[in-house]
Amino acid sequence: MHLPLSSDTICAVATAPGVGGIAVIRVSGADAFRFVSPLFRQRERTVHLSEAKPRYALYGEFVEADELIDEVVVTPFVAPHSFTGEHTVEISCHGSVYIRQRILEALINQGCRMAQPGEFTRRAYLNGRMDLSRAEAVADIIASESKAQHQMAMKQLRGGYSEELNALREELLRLTGLMELELDFPEEDVEFADRTELLTLCDQIELKLQKLIDSYRLGNAVKRGIPVAIVGTTNVGKSTLLNALLGEERAIVSDIHGTTRDTIEDTMHIGGYLFRFVDTAGLRETTDTIESLGIERSRNKIKEADIILAVVDGTRLNEASQLDYIKSIWDERGERTFMLLVNKSESLTETERIGLSEALQTKLSTTTTPLFISAREGKGINELQGALTDVMDTAKASEADLIVSNARHHQLLRDALDALLRMRSGFDMGLSTDLLTLDLRHAITSIGEITGRDITSDDTLHYIFAHFCIGK
Repeated sequence: MHLPLSSDTICAVATAPGVGGIAVIRVSGADAFRFVSPLFRQRERTVHLSEAKPRYALYGEFVEADELIDEVVVTPFVAPHSFTGEHTVEISCHGSVYIRQRILEALINQGCRMAQPGEFTRRAYLNGRMDLSRAEAVADIIASESKAQHQMAMKQLRGGYSEELNALREELLRLTGLMELELDFPEEDVEFADRTELLTLCDQIELKLQKLIDSYRLGNAVKRGIPVAIVGTTNVGKSTLLNALLGEERAIVSDIHGTTRDTIEDTMHIGGYLFRFVDTAGLRETTDTIESLGIERSRNKIKEADIILAVVDGTRLNEASQLDYIKSIWDERGERTFMLLVNKSESLTETERIGLSEALQTKLSTTTTPLFISAREGKGINELQGALTDVMDTAKASEADLIVSNARHHQLLRDALDALLRMRSGFDMGLSTDLLTLDLRHAITSIGEITGRDITSDDTLHYIFAHFCIGK
């Protein structure tokens, strides 16, 4: 990889925007010590940071042209023992917007330039401090809003699946090299690469790639919030349930049928997971144009959901439309989690509960016992939240230890798998070695691009790091 590495010394605020007690300004580059030293002094004396003890904090004053800007703590890091792998200085100052701006102006006057989004992490990658998948994990850690998101990003930051993919890539490179060696000695009519070994290895890699690809659905849901659709016919208590889950009056509740004419969404953290609840419009025959649009939008949201909360009104036991609607959702659930909720259960006797449970089980041909709740009184809500957490815990346990959550990685894994499948098909068709190695090379390149081993375009890196925040 021969991508350009800027020799400029850059600076930026590394802490979040807004006013706070403390702000950190990061300076990185070959001239970091030379640019910061004239601006920092202790007891009226300028401190030469190149001579200071690395990774030790120094208390002093930040000045420019004898103007005291702030009292600061400066920490120097000597290359390559820093986040970026370059000489780095971190300046901790008071969180005033004015102070931050004055320090940045003083640094720019010394010769620094403002960092671009993600430029510090990009330099860390280009200087070999981390591979590309780990660099991308930095952004995911910053953006994490739940325990599950944080754990997933931390696994990737610590190596994640990059080590496994690098091992697979090296095996494919070895076999590809042996196959290409045959092309250099066609007159010898000898096979340097064991074809049986090649196919066995491809089988193993295909299984691992498919498992990682399949994990993306879970990874993407955890990263963006697990979509949960609350479904049912009109006036069964879907909006009341949403409000009970969120602990606030998020949706309008009314006895009038068709009150919810559009989907209503909100998020909540439960058991370390971020759930994205969607209150859908109740399904019914209607001539109202707006309500019809809401119902159609609800159908689309139901298709996107990973978990379906199917709600029936326990006080309307004889209403066939309720069961027919739930049956239609059940039949279309696929591999998604389906949880059956009987609402308004505070009005049901034990005999009525047993009868309704049996009727629902018969209708759906399942032995799954419905959960009886009262959204209005908040009964059964804790049990429902526990059940949602259990679903995600089980899903994580059944998935690979390594879960893919990055869309770029997912696409590259699919490209690699497609290339291996083409190679396998070509092998069965008896295609020549040179054509087979083309597909193997494609798979190798796709796997390598996940960790950055085979990226040769600076535009690709710019796209990846442009989504980072400035200062990181």
